[in-house]
Amino acid sequence: MSMKEKAHIMDKNGMQRTLARMAHEILEKNKGTRDLVIVGVRTRGAHLAERLAQTIEKIDGHKPPVGILDITLYRDDLSSIAQQPVVHKTEIDFDIQDKKVILVDDVLYTGRTVRAALDEIIDFGRPQFIQLAVFIDRGHRELPIRADYVGKNIPTSPKETVEVRLEESEGKDEVVVLESND
Repeated sequence: MSMKEKAHIMDKNGMQRTLARMAHEILEKNKGTRDLVIVGVRTRGAHLAERLAQTIEKIDGHKPPVGILDITLYRDDLSSIAQQPVVHKTEIDFDIQDKKVILVDDVLYTGRTVRAALDEIIDFGRPQFIQLAVFIDRGHRELPIRADYVGKNIPTSPKETVEVRLEESEGKDEVVVLESND
C-alpha cells in the first residue's frame, strides 16, 4: 500500500515546544521528580522519553532515570506482524517498585501497544502508578486506554497514518499525516 503526505502537522520548533509543555505538565502533576522514572516504548517512544527527561532536567535540575521497553513479545498480533519478529533488548536498569512511571510513546492509536507495554512494565515490579504520555493521539481506540499527557490530538481517518519522525531515527524532526493512495 503506497502512502502520500497529506499534511505537515509539526516542525522541529513545534515539537520542542510540545515536549517542553508536556515536561511542565508532568512536573506539575507529580510535584517534581521525586520517585519519577520515564520509560519509552522502542523506538520513537524511547527517543521521546530521553528528550522528555532532558527537558525535565532543564526545568527542574534533576534528570529522572530513563528506560526502554521492547514490547515485541507482549504484542497480541505477534503472529501477524512477522514470521520471525525482531526482538530488541528491554533496558530498565533501575527498580520500578513504588515509582511513578511515565510511559512514553509517539502515537496513540488503538491502545494495543500501550496494553502490551503495561503488561511488560508490571513484570518488572509494582510501580506506585503508571501515567501515559503520548506525543500524538490520533483516536480510533480499540481498548479503554487514555493518555495522561498528550502533545497534540490529531483526528484521523482509518485510511490515514500519523508519522512522528525524529532526528535519531529518520534524520529529521517533524510530524506528518500520510494518506493511502488506494
